Amino acid sequence: MDYGREVKFGVFVIPATMQPRRALEVASIADELGFDLVGVQDHPYQWRFYDTWTLLVAIAMRTERITVFPDVASLPMRPPAVLAKAAASLDVLSGGRAELGMGAGGFWDAIKAMGGAMRTPGESVSALEEAVQVVRLMWSGERNVRFQGDFYSLSGVNAGPKPAHEMGVWLGAYKPRMLSITGRLADGWVPSLGYLQPPDLVVANERIDQAARGAGRDGAGDRRGVGAGGEGGEGEQPQDRKRGETH
Repeated sequence: MDYGREVKFGVFVIPATMQPRRALEVASIADELGFDLVGVQDHPYQWRFYDTWTLLVAIAMRTERITVFPDVASLPMRPPAVLAKAAASLDVLSGGRAELGMGAGGFWDAIKAMGGAMRTPGESVSALEEAVQVVRLMWSGERNVRFQGDFYSLSGVNAGPKPAHEMGVWLGAYKPRMLSITGRLADGWVPSLGYLQPPDLVVANERIDQAARGAGRDGAGDRRGVGAGGEGGEGEQPQDRKRGETH
């Protein structure tokens, strides 16, 4: 499916701690070779992994041109207002080289063990929909910002900083409801090929486009990506890979 957008290439860096400098070295090589993006999975409860945001900052400060993003941030572990501020701060510090990937969450036992919010599949998707709106408000730079949802609220916060560029919200989505949210509210789609087969990509893109048109948006303008992995890197186990939402 051709949307007439420039094709970009990226790398998926595993935040493993067993080789402390490896993630930084891989990102630096990708930057030198001219790759466009570097994504880092977000599993704070994985004891062998660095914190994703700390690693993204380290990568951004070590590189010169490559764009960094969480692929994707685990929303049950990261309140969206704080997540938005962290993303905007990184974008400013890196000179406009950050995007925000978000996911509804998975591995609920591990999330619970670390004190994260436990949600049903339906609740996790509803929370993500609210989170996208909260992020947008936090990037507005406005004063006395308010939002009232079932999962998140803003009660007169002064938003800022604003991102250095028109920062995108990219969602890791697989099921119909999440794909619809992607089309209506998000700026990009970043699924993992391990959870989709090639024919599924056509159906999913069509659903995103349909939802975008229904919301009066041009879905063809969204960034569409797919993570295609081979053998897992050192320290990675199957359960460490991204898992899509179930609703």
